[in-house]
This record gives sequence, structure tokens and C-alpha cells, in this order.
Amino acid sequence: MPLLKFDLIQGRSKDEIRSLLDAAHDAMVEAFQVPESDRYQVVTQHQPEELIIEDTGLGYSRSEQVVLLTVVSRARPQEQKIKFYSLLAENFEKRCKLSSKDLIVSITENTDCDWSFGGGRAQFITGELK
Repeated sequence: MPLLKFDLIQGRSKDEIRSLLDAAHDAMVEAFQVPESDRYQVVTQHQPEELIIEDTGLGYSRSEQVVLLTVVSRARPQEQKIKFYSLLAENFEKRCKLSSKDLIVSITENTDCDWSFGGGRAQFITGELK
């Protein structure tokens, strides 16, 4: 059920994008303990001047490989979020050769009544999904 929205600077290959999506999904499955088939991901690519990502005073130098990931999800315990951030950075470094300094994540929480998976129904509320 988490929705992952990736904002990237244009220029990655289809394989590179798929690798990012797979690495993120694997981190989410492990950290948030969601089913493997619970996969909702969207990629938006931008011209370099359309994505400004600074370091918030942390001294990080960002590259054109920067990934801004927005996660829309049910409320998760702090421990799961910390595990997700760590696994995501680890997966991106190992599998995508992406520096952890080029990864920014923001989690937005919502509730079960904020989701409809089709048919004009609120499947979490009707009990069709748990």
C-alpha cells in the first residue's frame, strides 16, 4: 500500500530506473513488512534546473543522480522508518551505485480511508483488504 513517488533528473536508462524501483521496493517490503505484491511506484523525470535539492546545512554535495523519494503510507513506527531509510540507502549504494548523500526521503502518513484501489470502493474500510 505505500505509494512511492520518485523525482529524478532526466538521463537514466530504463534499466537504471528499474534498479532504483526494485531496490526501493525490497527495502519497503523488509522494513514495513508489506506483501511483495504491494507495489505502487511512480517516476517523474525533470530537467536539471527543475529539481533543486540542497543540503539543509549538512554539507552534502548533491550530484545529478539525486533521488527525491516521497512515500505515502499508513503511519509506521519510528523504528520501521529508520530501518527503511537505512535499507534504502544500502540498497541504492550496492545495487544502483548511488551515494547515500544523493538520497532524500519524505514520508507522508495517511489512513485506510484515504485509499481506493479501484471500483469506487474503499477496500480497507469494506474489509476487502487488510
